[in-house]
Amino acid sequence: MRFKLLPEPPESLEPVRESQRAVPLVPGSEDDCCARLMRRVGFPARDVSRTWLTFLRALELARETDSGFVREQTDPTPEHLRDAFRRRVYGAREVLASLDADEPRSIEEVFTEFEARVPAWETHRAAEDWRDIWRERVERVLGWAALLDLAEEREGGYVRTE
Repeated sequence: MRFKLLPEPPESLEPVRESQRAVPLVPGSEDDCCARLMRRVGFPARDVSRTWLTFLRALELARETDSGFVREQTDPTPEHLRDAFRRRVYGAREVLASLDADEPRSIEEVFTEFEARVPAWETHRAAEDWRDIWRERVERVLGWAALLDLAEEREGGYVRTE
């Protein structure tokens, strides 16, 4: 399963660790978990917390059970995060594959190449602004890739570092 939602990339990986620690060890409802994330990490709104909770699931740092959401005991090492990001974030593999190791590619160039991979139902669901929504998602994938040392931001765009 690959997840589409990912939060704005932070300055460091510490918010990932903080967010994982905020997810309960005893399963809690989505509302309870979002409230905990807001309270413990300081997210400004429930939708931000929900996005982080989904992203933690993508990174295999939290999971959803029949009883609710629970923290995984996985250590969020950079190696683990890079692996889970590539495997479980929708678009990560494709965006990374579109990067060159030498010539920077702009967000717009990467999005143009990725655009055909946007699920058709997503283009119908948000017919007015689906390109804006997915351009932002590609930008976030690139930001997270840079934070995880899978890419590097340079003048003119991003390059692959692996």
